[in-house]
Amino acid sequence: MRADKHQKKKKRRWPSILLVFLLLIGAVAGYAYFQFKQGVNQSLKKINKDNNEANVVYTFEGQKDQYGDTNVLLLGSDARGKEKSRADTIMLVHYNEDKGTYKITSIMRDSYVTIPGHGKHKINSAFALGGPELMRQTIKQNFDLDLQYYAIADFQGFVQLIDEAFPKGVEIDVEKKMSENIDVTLEPGLQRLDGAHLLGYVRFRHDAIGDFGRVERQQKAVKAIKDQLGGFQTIAKLPKLIGVVSPYVNTNMDTSDTLFMAKDFLSDNRGSIETLRIPIENSFTEPRIKGEGAVLDIDVEKNKKALHQFITQ
Repeated sequence: MRADKHQKKKKRRWPSILLVFLLLIGAVAGYAYFQFKQGVNQSLKKINKDNNEANVVYTFEGQKDQYGDTNVLLLGSDARGKEKSRADTIMLVHYNEDKGTYKITSIMRDSYVTIPGHGKHKINSAFALGGPELMRQTIKQNFDLDLQYYAIADFQGFVQLIDEAFPKGVEIDVEKKMSENIDVTLEPGLQRLDGAHLLGYVRFRHDAIGDFGRVERQQKAVKAIKDQLGGFQTIAKLPKLIGVVSPYVNTNMDTSDTLFMAKDFLSDNRGSIETLRIPIENSFTEPRIKGEGAVLDIDVEKNKKALHQFITQ
């Protein structure tokens, strides 16, 4: 008799536990949505909708690569108003879900390659000629790599994201004085940079090594952000951070996909970031081409092989 009563109590207890569990999930989801919308509204107050790249509608016929992994085409656009812009920054973010690893390949914008339907040009002109879809086709044709997603980031979105995520700034060792064409002045030395100054740091290229140094600084900044942004507290802020940057980003990624990948990026136990630059060393010449100026005439096969070795090792 007592055993029967005990079993009845256990049966009554399980629905209560399930209800509490569902309520907790609902509360977490509701809080995340509230934080996301708060971030979106925060940015919408500052954004110039007429100049907003995120309002443009693009087609993109992407898919997972031949290894079953996810690649994101990350483009930094400096368009002003309705003018067509070449991509100022071109990165391939390679994500292996099983390993929890991120690998970032920076393609230098002056790489001289075949653009489908347009002949040979600097690779950054593919964006102006046909948006992210033509850039995807260009990378597929030259490097035999499929890209599933794209994200075009307005530089002001980068500033807002850094300021929200790092109230005290990102710690960076600035290697030299920088000021030309970056709207800020940076002094050498280890220091914390706010969004505007970190943007200036990753865009500076007016020195002896030009765009090579700029690409190196971009990869250095990504690693610094990863190292300094990790941890439970930042993961809890993810919905708001994504909300802050969303009005500045044009992407075909769902918010849920972005949250999932960002969570792994910030997790302390999911591996580190490795980087590659294309063209690799000893794989290019620097001729001047009529109508293009100075270009990086790359050995496509050598760089394609290096890219595939990098993402599969």
